Amino acid sequence: MAQIDEHFLPRDVREGLANARARDRKKTGGRLRVHVGDDWYPITSYDDTGFEVALDIAPKLRGLVEIHEGPNLLRSVLIVAIEPEGDVMRYAFKRATAARTSAPLDYERVSEQPTAYLSAV
Repeated sequence: MAQIDEHFLPRDVREGLANARARDRKKTGGRLRVHVGDDWYPITSYDDTGFEVALDIAPKLRGLVEIHEGPNLLRSVLIVAIEPEGDVMRYAFKRATAARTSAPLDYERVSEQPTAYLSAV
């Protein structure tokens, strides 16, 4: 999501936007969640470099966690805490592994298709 420069807006409008963002972060109706051990915490913001969790909901997280969208696993990630930004804590990915959609094979699949065609001369 692109960051918009709001310095030209009146102070009361900037404060209203900040309050609306804070209110939206606290909503737990989002489908993105971080799974740590037996606990689940709603994610307020997520991108390719990391995610944010409300400070008042989650403890300080670190290590290997899973990112879920509803019941589906999206990624297993190794995270580090960056710094609090207002009422949320920002976490960065040190390593992110996408979830597999199929089981790994223990053997080579044999294809019934020919690997090359011989031309008739």
